[in-house]
This record gives sequence, C-alpha cells and structure tokens, in this order.
Amino acid sequence: MELVVLNTSGKETGRKVTLDETVFGIEPNQHAVYLEVKQYLAAQRQGTHKSKERSEITASTRKLKKQKGSGSARYGDIKSPTFRGGGRVFGPKPRDYRFKLNKSLKRLAKKSVLSQKLKDNSVRVLENFSFDAPKTKEFITLLDALTLTGKKSLFVLPESNKNVYLSSRNLPKTKVLNYNEISSYDLINAGEIIFLEDAVEKFQENLKK
Repeated sequence: MELVVLNTSGKETGRKVTLDETVFGIEPNQHAVYLEVKQYLAAQRQGTHKSKERSEITASTRKLKKQKGSGSARYGDIKSPTFRGGGRVFGPKPRDYRFKLNKSLKRLAKKSVLSQKLKDNSVRVLENFSFDAPKTKEFITLLDALTLTGKKSLFVLPESNKNVYLSSRNLPKTKVLNYNEISSYDLINAGEIIFLEDAVEKFQENLKK
C-alpha cells in the first residue's frame, strides 16, 4: 500500500511512501472509536457544576405552619425543595468526568479511523517543509496549492516546528499537531489528513508499540 508524496505546490514529486496495512488497512472497529471519542470529550468537561442542597441554603428555619390540622401537607422551613428558592434534591456536584482506556484500544481506534479515511481518499503525504518565520499568508498559499481552502485539515508533523504551528494558529479550520499528540477525535474531526513525509514512519511505529 503506497501513497504518492506531494510537494508544497500540490504536484507529485515522484517519490512514494509505504503505508503499513496493519495501521491503514484494517477493518474499522466503530465501538473502539466511539469509546476514545467519548473519553476525549469527557476529559474536556470542567465538571464545576454545583447546586445548593437544603442544608446550604441561607434562610429562616421557622416552621411555616403547624404540623397537623391545616388540611394540607406538612411543611417544614422555607428551605424545603418544594418551595421556590429552596434546596435542590440530588443536584449536580463538582466531579471529574475522565475515565481510563487501555492503550491497545486507543491504538485500535486510531487505526480504525485512519483505515476509513484512507478508503475515503482523505489521507495525503506532503514533502517536509518549514517556514523561515511565522507567516499565515504562506500557510494560506500552501492550503490553496493543496486545494484545502475552506476545508477542515490536520497536518501531522514529525517533530515540533514553531514557525509552522504559529503560521497555522489563526486559521480556524486548520490544525497542526506532532505525530505523538493525535487523538482519534482529531483524526475524525479533520476532513483531510496531511502527513509530512518523515511523520508517516514515526506515526506508524508509534501505533505498533
């Protein structure tokens, strides 16, 4: 399984990279993908929600009416959950929504997404490039050459590159990540995945560990 390497002008360079079929050619496991995306989204939640219970309300503790003889329900104080402004029963409390997944399952999820993306012709390989300085205009020129303008795209780098990252930071539909920072959510959320040439082998090795 091979992909042609493109240059920054969107033309074929004549070189090809070999894709590992155990990474890009498996039968997608939808449940594994679901679990990792669920974990990613759960980890984004702040979990700082809070409502006051009856004991936390500041109000009078006077009994509103006598216990018996009124012909209606028995009332305690104004902090009762049955009254407006009273405490809430079983309300939300601060909590951590994160949960653990096995590394093997997370690797399976990434492989599943990549295999589906490759079937959909949404994976490309681009020659290694860099910028002399952070220039958003240069990155926009690159997107135009690759016909990615207006599309969600994910660029996978073999190593940290500050100039490339800063050049893309203001583009709302473009994301730049190192090969070891990617989650299944990032892969699913991208319409097109662009691997830099040196990132392909590193990414594949990372998923085999």
